[in-house]
Amino acid sequence: MDPESIHTTAGPIPFSKLSGCGNDFIIIDNRTGLLEDAGVGEFAVRVCSRKMSVGADGLILIEPSENGADFRWRFFNADGSPAGMCGNGARCAARFAHGAGIAGEEMTFETGAGLIRARILGDRVKIRITDPTGPRTGMVIPLSTGPLTVHDIDTGVPHVVVSVPDVEGIDVVALGREIRYHPAFSPAGANVNFVSRLADGDLVNRTYERGVEDETMACGTGSVAAALVLSLENGFRSPVRVRTRSGGWLTVHYRKAGDRFTDVFLEGDARIVCRGELFDDAWRW
Repeated sequence: MDPESIHTTAGPIPFSKLSGCGNDFIIIDNRTGLLEDAGVGEFAVRVCSRKMSVGADGLILIEPSENGADFRWRFFNADGSPAGMCGNGARCAARFAHGAGIAGEEMTFETGAGLIRARILGDRVKIRITDPTGPRTGMVIPLSTGPLTVHDIDTGVPHVVVSVPDVEGIDVVALGREIRYHPAFSPAGANVNFVSRLADGDLVNRTYERGVEDETMACGTGSVAAALVLSLENGFRSPVRVRTRSGGWLTVHYRKAGDRFTDVFLEGDARIVCRGELFDDAWRW
């Protein structure tokens, strides 16, 4: 890791930190090129490092749209890898853009997964994601602990869903990491969700996130994946509420025709935590 590979304009970089149901992100208005392309992945690694810098699950850059949308985003995981989509990150980006005067209460923005539509609802944001692809259900994969039945679906990024009786009894990091790197999902790997049905019919979901390489407090696209897969398994009707590791709730809306889903929306809180400036010391260590 070489901080000298990072190129910025002179002076501190204004940033905001937002949290979506416990998923936190550093967001920078990069429409004027404050942060250059060179070394941006390394920049993400460093500023997302907890205790050494601001700390976050990911970095979001807001940039000019090339196709008539309100803006374009670029998303980087905490390990510096780019990702096409992040559900909670998209909701936070929308609230940031609205607060910064970049977009109105209803907006569209470009992502690596396609065009995302968003609507601001006070401190909550509802986004329409691109139509999921898949799913593949009832796959049996060999693990160190024996065979396991899993399902996978792409909700903008690839997700594996494992239905379990009680998510509290799962070693999310150890089992999630083994599935994330399993040959069945190579070469890109997948995010891994462990989901249980609560007594009232709601869901509780825990996610091992690719790119963070750990369990996160919430995962938007993972909550969508869990809701859709259990809709197939149990015949759930839209909307489905999902409790995340943070204790916060996400709501998934969708239309289902057979095993296909359209008009998929994700709704939840998107909180502005702080605003400030990043100095060189935030990434030069």
